Amino acid sequence: MTYTGDVTPGGAPAVRELDRLTITKVSVGPMDNNAYLLRCRDSGEQVLIDAANEASRLLDLVGDGGLTAVVTTHRHRDHWVALAEVVAKTGARPLVHADDAEGLPIDAEPLRDGDTVPVGDCALEVIHLKGHTPGSIALLYRDPSGVPHLFTGDSLFPGGVGNTHQDPAAFASLIDDVERKLFDRLPDETWFYPGHGKDSTLGAERPALPQWRARGW
Repeated sequence: MTYTGDVTPGGAPAVRELDRLTITKVSVGPMDNNAYLLRCRDSGEQVLIDAANEASRLLDLVGDGGLTAVVTTHRHRDHWVALAEVVAKTGARPLVHADDAEGLPIDAEPLRDGDTVPVGDCALEVIHLKGHTPGSIALLYRDPSGVPHLFTGDSLFPGGVGNTHQDPAAFASLIDDVERKLFDRLPDETWFYPGHGKDSTLGAERPALPQWRARGW
């Protein structure tokens, strides 16, 4: 089945099989948050991005394969409601950017820009995108035999950057980071997976960057 990234709360997950990594996207309620389970196809090791809610559903996805880490993309509550339970039941390492660590319900290991999160034989690059929160991050997987894959949390969506609550300084920081660290570095075919809703590619969104900057959100 062709991967589209279209998921709904309570619905079936969407699964994407890359050569070395399997990406499983699921939407959890009540706020239609996306969670992503990444599995190294060689070692079977798994990492979860955003234990947003519905711990039992997330644990069912993890199954008997175990979980090495849970990465929280930012400190907003709707992205970590299930974190404590998932960590307690799997023994996974909780990871979050150092600037958002105080917002989580449990102690987490700090991440910084440029760090690497292993997923078995694969690796995710941590990209700090300050603005939606002080410690918001994206996670980049460079597929050796395909296009880059980017997990953007609430910093980048189809149609714009994340909410900066009408704070001009926060918006300027976020749009600058998104443009410099994502659009200037990565090719148009880069597929990105946001914290809510549908996926997109950088190429589909790139023409609108001047409009986003001009409108201020």
